[in-house]
Amino acid sequence: MKVCIIIIMCIIFYALSSQAQKRGAVWCFGDSALVNFGDTSNIITGNSTVKSRGSCVSIADSSGQLLMYAFTRAGVNGNSTLIKKSQDSLIQDGDTIVGEGWYSELVMLPYPESDSLYVLFSIGVTGSSEEGLYYTMVDINANGGSGQVIQKNVQLENFKAVDCLTAIKHGNGRDWWIIFRKAEYPSGSNNDYYMYLVSQSGIESQPIQSIGSQNSTNAGKISYSPIGDKMCFINYKGLIELFTFDRCTGFLSNPETISPENLISPWPALWSSEFSPSGECLYVSRISEHIADSSRLYQYDLTAANISNSKVIIWETAFVTTITQLKRAPDNKIYIATNFGQVYPYTDSMYNAINMNLSVINSPDSLGLACNLQPFSFSLGGKRCYAGLPNNPDYDLEALAGSPCDSLTSLSEVIIISDAELFVYYNTNWQTAFINGNKLKGTKYQLEVFDLIGKSIFRESGNITPPYYTKNLNCAGFAKGMYVVNLVTDKERLVKRFVVR
Repeated sequence: MKVCIIIIMCIIFYALSSQAQKRGAVWCFGDSALVNFGDTSNIITGNSTVKSRGSCVSIADSSGQLLMYAFTRAGVNGNSTLIKKSQDSLIQDGDTIVGEGWYSELVMLPYPESDSLYVLFSIGVTGSSEEGLYYTMVDINANGGSGQVIQKNVQLENFKAVDCLTAIKHGNGRDWWIIFRKAEYPSGSNNDYYMYLVSQSGIESQPIQSIGSQNSTNAGKISYSPIGDKMCFINYKGLIELFTFDRCTGFLSNPETISPENLISPWPALWSSEFSPSGECLYVSRISEHIADSSRLYQYDLTAANISNSKVIIWETAFVTTITQLKRAPDNKIYIATNFGQVYPYTDSMYNAINMNLSVINSPDSLGLACNLQPFSFSLGGKRCYAGLPNNPDYDLEALAGSPCDSLTSLSEVIIISDAELFVYYNTNWQTAFINGNKLKGTKYQLEVFDLIGKSIFRESGNITPPYYTKNLNCAGFAKGMYVVNLVTDKERLVKRFVVR
């Protein structure tokens, strides 16, 4: 039950503008399905070699040409990928990567400031020999342009994970946050969120954030609002919880429970969630816990005074049609995968309207039935879907212009010196942040400290004698929380965070 990485060698699916940012334009999923959103006025389908009931990821270049995809395959050991040699080829050493065939256990990212490196993150949900968080590094230009895995199954954590791995772009528009949860399944619970920062400096563990409701299952889902200011966590036992998310610091705050976890079976069996393009509506799918149950699609109005009471059933189906994964597409519609009878794998003769089409919410910002759900309205061109769609982040999410972490736009004239270092240590007893710069080149500096909402709370400037800078910042008047330190010289800019406790 491993992951296999596929690289697309010789396919051009469409004509498009070279200026467009379309890294998430091509979806590969299910049983050989491929959907190309490169031209949203002419969405086309194609063929992939994916054979997965759930976990899959795919990434294109900035013009929308598919580069590679990865998937897990439940119930099969080792390299289980069937490769169409005339079209696709396995990247060298791209098999036997950690993965168990679940649903949200993979995330693939372009490595910051590299035109050839990509990193695939994967989690172990239930397997005792492959627990925790792993990463695998791919050089897409190696091996004569065929691609090669250069680091494989590097373990970062060693505990069972909730099936909810996801990523969101940092507020600087370049780096990435990886986030997931620890599973205490089958007994116990926690409210811990684990986070890593992927930057030019490497893959760096962040402080554990214990916030919000307890989770007691290994089946969950994390989704983000289109601009990344809100995060939603749902689980199989019915928990729906919203958070405010800070893309600069990775800091979660303001938990709001829309639906609590149900501790008594039968479970609500919540499966997937997705925000509308405006971020004002939330959609949640429910699979059927028992054969007699129905599968449902709910809509919540996030602008309502009581969000929980705003719930509307948009779609309800019999057991044979299972409403599963939801995903907002580049055309700002939400696409829905439906699994036929929760069967996996399908037999060769099991082709029908349920598994050969995606359903579409055409106007997801509209309340109630005005959202214009059209069941089974998007043909997969003869291919089939299961319970998963690509777990791709928004690769083209823009930087937060003007924010304290907007290091790519507001400092375009500042030279970044890669070996410069900034250290910030906060001493609780002394209520002081000790700020130290090392290996600096510049002779003029500006130090500025921002709070979580981007408000400047301290600023000074002057001259320094490189390569050192030191400042003992009195934080006695600072509220508890996360702060961002910006040290800018005429030669470099450095950013660090610290927490006042």
